[in-house]
Amino acid sequence: MGLFKMLHLLSVIVWVGGMFFAYMVLRPVAAESLQPPERLRLWDGVFRRFFNWVWLSVGLILVTGLYMLYLYGGMAHAPHYIHVMLLLGLLMMGIYSYVFFACYVPFSLHVSKQRWSEAGAVLGKIRKLVGLNLMLGIITVVLLEMMRG
Repeated sequence: MGLFKMLHLLSVIVWVGGMFFAYMVLRPVAAESLQPPERLRLWDGVFRRFFNWVWLSVGLILVTGLYMLYLYGGMAHAPHYIHVMLLLGLLMMGIYSYVFFACYVPFSLHVSKQRWSEAGAVLGKIRKLVGLNLMLGIITVVLLEMMRG
């Protein structure tokens, strides 16, 4: 179980840590330093690379989490904090899937066609959803530690 737990935690670090960096560090600097076309191109490239890592992380989180749940003997035998973590994790994955398919794909198309106002509007929506997912990720980690005792 040690290898699976390590992969699970590393995947969470990549995903939540990446959202923290993008939201709290990169976003304000890009907004201060770059004009809209350059800023939107930057975000398109950042998302393209980061989202590949997020897909890998989400896959590993699901596989390792479900395997560890199996080792507990299933949901009926898992501690309550596991149920909370699973619920919040699935909610985050749903939000991420929406961000990717409903927001990032159109955003990238707008950027490639230099439709800056449309791309900017979608980026604003992505920013809010990433902020929500970041908060859920932090809450999940904090609750896990508090409930685990």
